[in-house]
Amino acid sequence: MRLSKHKQQVNDITLFALDDDPLMVDTLRSYFQGVGFNVDTDTEPLRAIERIREGHYDILILDFLMTPICGDQVVEQIRQFNQDIFIILLTGHKSLAPPIKTIRNFDIQAYYEKSDRFDQLELLVESCVKSIRQMKLIRKHQKDTAQLTEALPELYCQKDPQRLGQTILKTAGSLWSELQGLLLVIVTHRPDNQSPLAVFRSGNLLANFDSPQLPGWLQKMQTVAKDHPKYMFSQLTDPQEQVLGGLLIKLKNPPSPYQSQLFQLFSSQISGVLTNYANTALLNNNYLEMIKAIRKMVDARDIYTSGHSDRVSYLAHRLAMYIGKDDAFCERVRVAGLFHDIGKLAVPDRILLSDQRLEDEDRQIINKHPLYGYNMLESLSLFKNITEIIYSHHERIDGKGYPDGLTGDEIPEEARMITIADAFDAMSSHRRYRQSKTHEEAIEELIRCSGTQFDAEYVKHFIAMLSEDRDAIEADLASLKKAYLQEI
Repeated sequence: MRLSKHKQQVNDITLFALDDDPLMVDTLRSYFQGVGFNVDTDTEPLRAIERIREGHYDILILDFLMTPICGDQVVEQIRQFNQDIFIILLTGHKSLAPPIKTIRNFDIQAYYEKSDRFDQLELLVESCVKSIRQMKLIRKHQKDTAQLTEALPELYCQKDPQRLGQTILKTAGSLWSELQGLLLVIVTHRPDNQSPLAVFRSGNLLANFDSPQLPGWLQKMQTVAKDHPKYMFSQLTDPQEQVLGGLLIKLKNPPSPYQSQLFQLFSSQISGVLTNYANTALLNNNYLEMIKAIRKMVDARDIYTSGHSDRVSYLAHRLAMYIGKDDAFCERVRVAGLFHDIGKLAVPDRILLSDQRLEDEDRQIINKHPLYGYNMLESLSLFKNITEIIYSHHERIDGKGYPDGLTGDEIPEEARMITIADAFDAMSSHRRYRQSKTHEEAIEELIRCSGTQFDAEYVKHFIAMLSEDRDAIEADLASLKKAYLQEI
């Protein structure tokens, strides 16, 4: 019984036996292999040092008196590159035992007086095994905690449920080497709490989750975990105990107490991530509703320019993506395009809606709409990153624009893109004081003013973009116009 017990318990522990007596190392190998250890041996101290340097061993059993160097000298050299290996020093007689100072200085775990029986030595080795496993568990906990901590910034930054779910799956895979399957249900910011927002699977899971109802999903996940010992389940909630989702993990073997603790830590962190995601989604919804309401107010002032802000936003955003700008840049362009004319809310109707040529005094007033727009949004933290864009969207490359007469690179890149989209849509749209230009005529005007009014490089990209995908862009613009008319 004892032999079987040891083979199950210690076959993950590697042991190295060193003695200049070949018979002794053969005896040590035979005995400890018999109780389930992986054993390597050597009779040459200097060679053994190099083998330990290059390999991985948990326990070293070595003789104190050897040639050409003694056991304490071997330990001294090993401790210069390996502080983790557990060491048991063998002596032929108590009188030949190493000094206590040596044992302490070189962190030797024990010494053993040689005899014909190895029972006491085996007990010493068993004590080392327990300490080694505890140390490995602590280090694994530190490693897993560090991995989870490193993954959190990426998790908290995800705005898309698809990417969020994929990142959670990837993180779980790095924490559990025995992971065979994972099911994640995300239900954030769904007040009805009936159907899941997103479901992610990996590996093979026993249950067939075909119910669209959220309580059914969670109940089935919980039942699977209760009936099958290889599964772990956690219901994910926010601090107010509102359900955000469920997490079900399957391992190759029933989880150890440590794996269960790690799962609880992981679930707790994922609950925090989903809470943040839900709050961010709510803010984004409010943010988008605010944008929608304000741009309707702007466009409603003049039936002839209805939907203009949507189209400018679309064209400028598409240009930014075509050029290859990052997501944050493209988002600024999109939102600034929607708000670029918000300052016109402060322009009197007699000026804004006039179908006559404006007098200089009135022209000066309407030319202040970028400043008015800046002042309207400057105090709102949500829009601080677009105020300079709105302020500068009527500047010109040659410095003849307004309100500050900026030139070239002094004008924000986002504003230079919006200027092109703004001009193209204005020329392509019917106004009360003129007929619209054709698509080709609008492009010719952009080319004519390239390098003076417009950024020449961005004009080239804009024309190339229109040329490459004209049908799709025109269809999108028509859809925007139709959608806007339906809204009003």
